[in-house]
Amino acid sequence: MNMVNVKINGVDYSVPAGITVLEACRYANIDIPTLCYLKDINEIGACRLCLVEVTGARGMVAACVYPINDGMEIQTNTPKIRSARKTNLELVLSAHNKKCLSCIRSTSCELQKLAQEYKCDEDRFCYAAKDDEADYDTSSVSIVRDNSKCILCRRCVAACDKLQGIGAIGAVNRGYDAKIGSAFELKLADTSCVNCGQCIVACPVGALYEKDDTQKILDAIADPTKHVAICCAPSVRATIGECFGYEPGTDAEGQMVAALKKLGFDGVYDMNFTADLTIMEEAHEFLGRVKNGGVLPMITSCSPGWVKYCEHYFPDMTENLSTCKSPQQMFGAMYKTYFAEKLGLDPKDIVFVSAIPCTAKKFEVSRDGQDVNGIPGVDIAVTTRELGRMIEQAGIDFKALADEKFDQPIDIGTGAGAIFGATGGVMEAALRTAAEVIEGKPLEKLEFDDVRGTEGIKFASYKLGDIELKVAVASGTANAAKLLNGVKDGTYDVQFIEIMGCPGGCVNGGGQPTQPASVRNTVDLKALRASVLYKADSEKLEYRKSHENPLIKKVYEEFLGEPNSHKAHELLHTHYVKRGL
Repeated sequence: MNMVNVKINGVDYSVPAGITVLEACRYANIDIPTLCYLKDINEIGACRLCLVEVTGARGMVAACVYPINDGMEIQTNTPKIRSARKTNLELVLSAHNKKCLSCIRSTSCELQKLAQEYKCDEDRFCYAAKDDEADYDTSSVSIVRDNSKCILCRRCVAACDKLQGIGAIGAVNRGYDAKIGSAFELKLADTSCVNCGQCIVACPVGALYEKDDTQKILDAIADPTKHVAICCAPSVRATIGECFGYEPGTDAEGQMVAALKKLGFDGVYDMNFTADLTIMEEAHEFLGRVKNGGVLPMITSCSPGWVKYCEHYFPDMTENLSTCKSPQQMFGAMYKTYFAEKLGLDPKDIVFVSAIPCTAKKFEVSRDGQDVNGIPGVDIAVTTRELGRMIEQAGIDFKALADEKFDQPIDIGTGAGAIFGATGGVMEAALRTAAEVIEGKPLEKLEFDDVRGTEGIKFASYKLGDIELKVAVASGTANAAKLLNGVKDGTYDVQFIEIMGCPGGCVNGGGQPTQPASVRNTVDLKALRASVLYKADSEKLEYRKSHENPLIKKVYEEFLGEPNSHKAHELLHTHYVKRGL
């Protein structure tokens, strides 16, 4: 690596050549404020908060885009710099709706934090409110956009375009009239938005947030005629602690369960169970397609953001999608049939809730083909963030809670189900079952390392009996497009594909706790959060293969018959729509 010598605030440093001033300062453990900057995603120098003084430059420069040179001298904290940053912050505040006390991002807002640090006068420049109803978009079932809070950092635009390859939103108009919107003034619900929520976790302020459904849950819990149950997705336990100050990568399963019981749910269950059920259906569906000449490659259908993306952008490949419902929807279906009978409940009196890392799950709840005997399988889907707010608003001291276990009869999940939340996890779980079905003997090694990791696209090939199985894994819809275009033009020869709508999988879902750019730019959140799931698989859970789950065996023996049976198809499978653009 080529190195160059620079002087930062009078101290000599040797840093890699080719980086920016901002990155060089981080080598010196100096944190320069930013609002618009997201590493490798949004490097546009728009907010002007990272201003520094550099020898030879005409005036101050934006550190996030200014390249380092050998012998450069940099000042990061002079009175002139601090004054300029403060003025720029006050200019941002002049066009910002400053109703901070009622804002969903109050205390976690990056603008609020910087305004406090720089002792800004929020009224130095006159605030001219843009009170235009068109700029407050609640049309989506998942995402709310409030442009009165928008600071035009364009981080959401970059996430939608570069990470996801969608471009459902962008900057429109110029000057004071500039805003974030959709083409032709369309509402978000009328665009090809896939509800992934990556725009939300990129936003530094309260301009984007999920549609809050917590009051519906509280009302149901308060209704004595309702039985209110909740299941928790694997990755929620890996991230819920972040809502209460825990470091990323903390397993808070036991405290999460304890908190949910205190909230008053009649049943608190582990979605790992239906992750295992999904594998049973999906793995056997794949083997059936291989044996019977079905449509290949088969593509997983657990991620509703990915499914909607496929319907919009690759409608000709919807036949490739597995017909399996997601674990969320399978849980609702099983709870309102088999388990309702076991528990002596009338399905019409059940309010079933899922706690999920994904804003697109809110859309999935309302999709056609998800009902169970004429009633919704899942009534309400809430994100990790909503769950955190419910716990906090109830006055529950999360950190003080002692661990509790999931309720019976749905308290058994396997390591295969746990790793569903990480990119490659669904593929690995399916391979564990498919391999043992094909070979008729236990695997010597359960880890399929080639499909692990946070890379956007991964390929692997496995010899299973007489089958040479070629698989691919992609996360983030931009990577999905690259992979599928390669499949269509013959570049990639694969039979089985896992795709997750969010980069890194559910652990990095659009409903997960927000983290500031200072964390997102320096910490691999995807890997840290995923490590919780892989550790649960290897160290915590008794069973590691979906087909070994004793509750799964019991469900098939007593109710479903066998994987892909007629009854299983009625309850656990669905259909898709060729939406196009």
